[in-house]
Amino acid sequence: MLRKPVFAANWKMNHGPTDAKAFLRTFLVHYARRTDRSVVFFPPALTMHAVTEALRDRPDIIVGVQNIHWEAKGAFTGELSASIARDAGARMVLVGHSERRHIFGETDEQTGLKCAAVVTAGLTPMLCVGEKLEQRERGEAESVVERQLRAGFAGVQPAQIANALVAYEPVWAIGTGRTALPKDASAMHATVRRVLKELAGDRGAQVPVLYGGSVSRGNVAELVATPGVDGVLVGGASLEADGWATIVRA
Repeated sequence: MLRKPVFAANWKMNHGPTDAKAFLRTFLVHYARRTDRSVVFFPPALTMHAVTEALRDRPDIIVGVQNIHWEAKGAFTGELSASIARDAGARMVLVGHSERRHIFGETDEQTGLKCAAVVTAGLTPMLCVGEKLEQRERGEAESVVERQLRAGFAGVQPAQIANALVAYEPVWAIGTGRTALPKDASAMHATVRRVLKELAGDRGAQVPVLYGGSVSRGNVAELVATPGVDGVLVGGASLEADGWATIVRA
């Protein structure tokens, strides 16, 4: 069972198996088992086995994959199915990360297919949503996020949505050093929460809504304390073991 706040590390295309083992040896020294929060790692697919092995005695820490294909099997060279991810030890899947959307061209429809596949495989989706800078400047931030949420959960039943997570990550804040002001993050999280209620009823209130975008040791405590923010999805600041341990203890 996930406990809030949730601290999720997206390693992106960093840390091979050897680096991951060294990272976790250091991290586990600084992060004792706790019951007041949840910690998640999203390593590269080929690193996941090393991570799950290193965390064999720490079932309190969740491991997931950064992406899956929506088909269960087939001629999709280079892809990973949700069932394969589960068999390899994954418990969670990132869906619709901004880099998948804007670098690899993933569409809203495809995020919906992926979330449905994740749920069918018995895994937990973390659906990422967020607007570009030009969309925010045009006053479209809320409509973009609402569209992405509705599309992402289009094939997921309300009871299953209640077991998912959402990460709001304004594209203009990812890796740029710019972070949404707490009031802006709170307002967008309120929009996410409103849509979740429409999609899943009262059960939507139990969905953790995380913030992602240039999270650091310096701002994580303020972000986690912001009304409506149930945790953080962290990229670059999760790549150094001591620093990540400091963040997850915030």
